[in-house]
Amino acid sequence: METPHRPVLETGRNCWCKAEADRVGVAVDAAAYFKAFTEACQGAQRQILILGWDFDRRERLHRDDRDHPEQDQLGNFLVSLVKSKPHLHLYLLSWDFNMIYATERELLPALRLRMQTPPRFHFRLDGHHPPGASHHQKVVVIDDSIAFTGGIDLSRWRWDTCEHAPDDPRRRDPNGKPYQPFHDMMWVFQGAVAQRLGDLARERWCRAHGRRIKPPAAPATAPWPSSVPVALTSTEVALARTEPAYRGNPTVGEIRQLYEDSIAAAQRHIYIENQYFTATRIAKALAKRLAEPDGPEIVMVFPQRTGGWLEQMTMDVLRGRVVERLRRADRHDRLRIYYPYQVDLGEQCISLHAKLMIVDDRLLRIGSANASARSMGLDTECDAVIEASPGDDETAAFITAFQHRLLAEHLDCKATEVARIAQDGLGLIATIEALRSDKGRSLHPLDCSIPAEVDDLVPDSGVIDPPEPFSPDYFVAQYVPREGRAVGRRRVMLFVVAILLLLGLAAAWRWSPLQAWLSPTLVSNWLDGFDSPVTQAAVAIGAFTLAALLMVPITLLALISGMAFSGWQAFGYALTGAFSAALIGFLAGRYLSAGLVKRMNGSRLAKLSKRLAKRGTVAVAVLRLVPIAPFAVFNIVAGSSHLGWRQFTIGSLLGLAPGMAAITLFSGTLWQAVRSPSWTNVGIALAAGVGLIMIAWLVKRWLRSG
Repeated sequence: METPHRPVLETGRNCWCKAEADRVGVAVDAAAYFKAFTEACQGAQRQILILGWDFDRRERLHRDDRDHPEQDQLGNFLVSLVKSKPHLHLYLLSWDFNMIYATERELLPALRLRMQTPPRFHFRLDGHHPPGASHHQKVVVIDDSIAFTGGIDLSRWRWDTCEHAPDDPRRRDPNGKPYQPFHDMMWVFQGAVAQRLGDLARERWCRAHGRRIKPPAAPATAPWPSSVPVALTSTEVALARTEPAYRGNPTVGEIRQLYEDSIAAAQRHIYIENQYFTATRIAKALAKRLAEPDGPEIVMVFPQRTGGWLEQMTMDVLRGRVVERLRRADRHDRLRIYYPYQVDLGEQCISLHAKLMIVDDRLLRIGSANASARSMGLDTECDAVIEASPGDDETAAFITAFQHRLLAEHLDCKATEVARIAQDGLGLIATIEALRSDKGRSLHPLDCSIPAEVDDLVPDSGVIDPPEPFSPDYFVAQYVPREGRAVGRRRVMLFVVAILLLLGLAAAWRWSPLQAWLSPTLVSNWLDGFDSPVTQAAVAIGAFTLAALLMVPITLLALISGMAFSGWQAFGYALTGAFSAALIGFLAGRYLSAGLVKRMNGSRLAKLSKRLAKRGTVAVAVLRLVPIAPFAVFNIVAGSSHLGWRQFTIGSLLGLAPGMAAITLFSGTLWQAVRSPSWTNVGIALAAGVGLIMIAWLVKRWLRSG
């Protein structure tokens, strides 16, 4: 028996605001959305606001059998619309994208549009966000009367029908290239909630460009797009946001909180469609419900693979790690994970891009936020939610019917057939399994497992999918144990003192008796006694390795290498020797118990071991750069942790190489200045020394910031 439920939506906690919608509808897949968008814009009189992650002016709005003129292109359609309506202003704000997406985007869109648009067409790229973040909202507001929000951008590679036909000739990008099927959806609202979405869009514009847009003055009510069936009337809609802290604006985490509250409130089932699934906080909340004896069923639908090779090697790997955690928690067999399968796609798959969540028959959420950590705290997002209160049978019936409609699309059957099976009380999983087929279009179980060799190579989620903006504070908190930061600062100061002493010794080597017996020349002359260059290299590297294992600071060894050898030779010997010592220490740590390592230096090293095992490759690299433990001890601790050898190897090389290069370069230029003093050589040596001291000072400040 279900217990009476309390409302999930709470303004100020998990949503920004609630507002009335006179009409509510949903456009599923981009063909339906583009058609509804066109119809709504044609009725605009005063103002159109568009927020997007991407925008392509060449994207076609219609793909039917008729030959459409150039006006069918998105940019031409909007320009023509503004020109034909003398009181209409259009404001289009698109994310000023990271260059990693340059090959996927239209180049110089702002310049191209400004060459053809009238003054009342305002187009800007929005780069007002922290480093590493993106503006990911997809919102369209027309005269503060009609609004669209969800997961679909007005861009290429989006248009598709609900059939997701494998060989649909209409599914081509502006360059004429075919692309894989695409699945997503958008809310359609009319009423006061459109005004609130207009307020959100105007605030974004103001933050990006410092100029406020006035709301439309007493506009005529924009007509409802005729192609979208009205699902509900007089319905309360909640809007939830993610916004990162930036330039005085605080962090907004309503979407993250709404995920957690919705999961906690579920009684019978949770249904999720999402492009990504990497947020550990969401996984933790779901795992908690799976562990309950009488918790809800959880069904999740993801793409079989995400976009390109880079996403598959990062986000898909993180997804595999998170899903494995859920499978371990699923003691009562209430978890199913599927992907939408379509025949004859070959190496392609349906690009499931949706960001949807349904809880029982009480809550429906569609928006821009992926189930990823960055959508919880780094990217700018907007989700819209409706909730059926007790006794609100109309809203509950719509939520149920909409879920049946989505399942029917994926299972290639009619919604009435899904409803008939569901009425037998079998539960969500049993309903899907009764209709699922291994032949033809259907939902197939998704294997999210990842090969161990790939898992070892991919960094942890803190780098790939960060939950907050990159900053010194973030990296210190993620990778440097709090107990080690003071030690790190002391070691950095010792490094500065060593550099200053070395500069003093340089003068002593030049103008005191020290040059007769304390000289790197002795090392160089000794090695010259070996005829073979290979033997010389082996002896130099072996001596460096042995000294490092005997706890001689590798900074000192690198300084000597830089003075005894030249250029790349010095760097190669130092890096190879340091890495060899690190690898030997790591292998030794494999044979030492965690208890022995802990006894070596108390709880600080035990916590360091846990940090290494949890954070992997990047932690090794960062902690190589930040010396919070002696080099030899660090290697043993790393070996005794659960860190993989690939993670240790890659992290060590990434962390050691910059330091070895900088130190050997400095000591080499310093020794050159001692041996052949000139204003040029002395200046280069002093510049290198000052540079190292500045870097050390920045690292010290970085550690203090945590």
